[in-house]
Amino acid sequence: MALRLHRPVAAVLVAGVLELAGCAGPGVAPDAGGAGSPAVSASPGEPVPSARVGSPAPSTRVRFVPASVELPGGARAGVEPAETVDGELVVPENVRHVGWWDGSAEAGDPFGSTVIAGHVDSATEGLGFFARLRVIRRDEVVTVRGGGHRARYRVTSVQTVAKDALAASGAALDQEGGHRLVLITCAGSYRAERGGYDSNLVVTAEPVGLAR
Repeated sequence: MALRLHRPVAAVLVAGVLELAGCAGPGVAPDAGGAGSPAVSASPGEPVPSARVGSPAPSTRVRFVPASVELPGGARAGVEPAETVDGELVVPENVRHVGWWDGSAEAGDPFGSTVIAGHVDSATEGLGFFARLRVIRRDEVVTVRGGGHRARYRVTSVQTVAKDALAASGAALDQEGGHRLVLITCAGSYRAERGGYDSNLVVTAEPVGLAR
């Protein structure tokens, strides 16, 4: 399955800049009134306190490239990076594998869609792994793993969308807004003259907590 992208969609990187009010130059520390005063240093012979070593907070955000996806019921498939070629997202030829669009968000990102697409079937290999999306339901949980991490997503919508409409609106592929997981495969009627199905099945899911 080659997913047509009618307009370029790029992942959005949001950079935050934190300004420290009253930040002083080297060797100067701010006093209570905001004016600079000499930095405090230890006198000769006095022990210097050890630096405190922080530990990551439980809420530290984890993000990773998907390596496998597990659907409700426990079926699991390998996920391979999938590139766009001439405006089309080209997924793995092996129908038992699926492809993560390398222009989309990583699993666990704070923003954007993590887009994973795969074949519904093949004339030579039979049903594809994502044929299972035909029976997926709202509120079921999909798990994505990679690099020793895991992210869980709860299904919020299952829609059949005309291929032209999916590419034109770009909503499923959007890299702005809150983070979500989008699973895509072929659906609808097979059109031999067009060399494929006329629709896409789009499953959207929202994160269940942070990735870990």
